[in-house]
Amino acid sequence: MGDIAEETGGDGLDRELADLLEVERFPPPEEFREHALLKDAEVYERAAADPQAWWVEQAERLHWFSPWEQVLDDSNPPFYKWFTGGTLNVSYNCLDRHVEDGRGERVAFHWRGEDGEERDITYAELLADVQRFANALKDQGVGKGDVVGIYLPMIPEVVIAMLACARIGAPHNVVFGGFSAEAVRERMEFSEAKALITVDGAARKGQTAPVKQRVDEVMGDLDTLERIVVVRSKGLDCPMRQGRDVFYDEIVAAADPDCPAEPLDAEHPLYILYTSGSTAKPKGILHTTGGYLTGVAATHRYVFDLKPESDVYWCAADVGWVTGHSYIVYGPLCNGATSVMWEGAPDYPEKDIWWEIVERYGVTIFYCAPTAIRACIKWGAKWPEKHDLSSLRLLGSVGEPINPKAWLWYHKVIGGERCPIVDTWWQTETGAIMITPLPGITETKPGSATRPFPGVFAEVRDESTGEPISEGQGLLVLTRPWPSMLRTLYKEEERFVETYFKRFGPETYLVGDAARVDADGYIWVIGRIDDVVNVSGHRLSTAEVESAIVAHVDVAEAAVIGQHDEDTGQAIVAFVTLQGDLAGDEQTVEGIRETVATRIGKFARPRRIIWADDLPKTRSGKIMRRLLRDIAEGRTLGDVTTLRDPAVMGQLEGKVKEMQAEES
Repeated sequence: MGDIAEETGGDGLDRELADLLEVERFPPPEEFREHALLKDAEVYERAAADPQAWWVEQAERLHWFSPWEQVLDDSNPPFYKWFTGGTLNVSYNCLDRHVEDGRGERVAFHWRGEDGEERDITYAELLADVQRFANALKDQGVGKGDVVGIYLPMIPEVVIAMLACARIGAPHNVVFGGFSAEAVRERMEFSEAKALITVDGAARKGQTAPVKQRVDEVMGDLDTLERIVVVRSKGLDCPMRQGRDVFYDEIVAAADPDCPAEPLDAEHPLYILYTSGSTAKPKGILHTTGGYLTGVAATHRYVFDLKPESDVYWCAADVGWVTGHSYIVYGPLCNGATSVMWEGAPDYPEKDIWWEIVERYGVTIFYCAPTAIRACIKWGAKWPEKHDLSSLRLLGSVGEPINPKAWLWYHKVIGGERCPIVDTWWQTETGAIMITPLPGITETKPGSATRPFPGVFAEVRDESTGEPISEGQGLLVLTRPWPSMLRTLYKEEERFVETYFKRFGPETYLVGDAARVDADGYIWVIGRIDDVVNVSGHRLSTAEVESAIVAHVDVAEAAVIGQHDEDTGQAIVAFVTLQGDLAGDEQTVEGIRETVATRIGKFARPRRIIWADDLPKTRSGKIMRRLLRDIAEGRTLGDVTTLRDPAVMGQLEGKVKEMQAEES
């Protein structure tokens, strides 16, 4: 229990958490269960008996311009299609139907700026803004099927841009605002984006960073990019290229106010979102319209037990990640929710800003990453204790497995022991939540995502035999198609099959995570099985970071691993070989970290750099990162005789021990 004492910093709270740690299961509070949307476990049996009927029931809650002809087309696995022949529009489902049904004055977003600015945006206002910007995009030559890049901070215009693209059938490619301009260019080039929507500058912890200026530095010679639309958010002067660049406010003012939503085929591409793979080249995850919206709307409604008339919902993620796509924009708006949108960081201007916002808007449902919870633990319970959090009735976690200590602190300090916690597991590829408690039904266990959502089929399989495991550890797989699944990797169908379906065949999706299943059938997700690191919920390939490190003029070679870190989930550790006889020093370390920040983003900077004369390689030249992880974590090394030079391991072990001694 010393760990908890160290993290929470208060004897009374330590003892309370220690007592809670003895509790193995947390049933739904009786009052919550009584009013829950789903409170009977038979929903699992019903969905398992006829999954297509279950998903049809969810799809029928949407507005369709024309009905589908076939629920699931599984004639060419793994290229599944859902609700084929049906037409709908995501923007219409998120906006028009609510306004037409008399809910136009309901607040869609309580937006809060970093400096305290506030805007309440109703569904009617959001619809008007989206229609004008959709027409403005068309006026700029953007049409159905054209890819539009979006590189914006957490301001209302990012939601308007996404919905405007959806309205006219232009797939969007959102890039997280923390990525560098070079990463934006790479994603615009891969997707052959016709237009990019960006901003003059972005706020971060009291500073304003120029954005358009950085974009210009790398985007000049990209032939496919015909238009850059600039949102004037922070009043920064920025260069505007004649014939290419236009200001958002000017083209919106000149646009027609009425833009009917385009009826789109259920399989029409809605968006591309690039995520790191096991090679340096990011993967363009492609999601389509009908199945995706069915999945995110259903999971948002039932996992969060949403009551749109009374709830105030806050997903504290960023729109640049899939969590923001599914559970800030499309799921909540489709369900008519009132949400909070916060521009800034969780610790600015003070470390209680989140809890101030919860109290200010009466937030009832709160969804964030375990990384953020661990940061709050580190800062101490005194910050949330300054505020009245009694409005909260449900808590959620997303992005990575949550350790039991963080779960219990969240339950006790933030939820006051009255709020169910939905620990959700899913991916960019799955589009929507796959494994989760249902808050009115599931007895939760701290650290377990529990059971698959109704209509989702997950198994843990033995790594050697490929057979399902009833209890124990193995590979997590999804064994049947689901509506919100990715349809392919953009312009890389062979890579799509190779990445997700080669190991177990075209009907079984390999998640890429290790997991264990316990005697009750609960699933505990452990972490990645490939060369991907997860830093504060940001998924990065080791190859992507290694490429950035090697771009430094002094570096010859690099190997990157993820090491467990209490604050960020994983920290990046880089083993680096320098050119010639160069010796590494603090200046070189900072230069490497700055190179990574420039090429990827600050969050990707290595936490530790270990100088290496050589790296452990097989005789064919493959770097054995598994052995580097063993060294970093202090595990006993297995057989290293297959290495080209087994003596390398002893040298690296000595270097790691030296660094650990210096840090302690």
